[in-house]
Amino acid sequence: MADILSPLPGTFYHKPSPEEPPFKSAGDDVAVGDTVGLIEVMKTFIEVKAEVAGKFAAYSAGDAAPVTAGQALAVLEA
Repeated sequence: MADILSPLPGTFYHKPSPEEPPFKSAGDDVAVGDTVGLIEVMKTFIEVKAEVAGKFAAYSAGDAAPVTAGQALAVLEA
């Protein structure tokens, strides 16, 4: 298991927009560099990318939830 961590504090989003599906769902393959979420900081959106490959297990942080730097956002199965 590997955690994807928040690179900075802000608001974490699972989806690119409210009308679209989440970036990843349980069981999806994840490659290094895949976007798994967005963090909003002062109206700027930063992509959160996977640094390891694996299968997506679940989001650890809620959608539209405030997060801190270093907080686990999602879990991957190796």
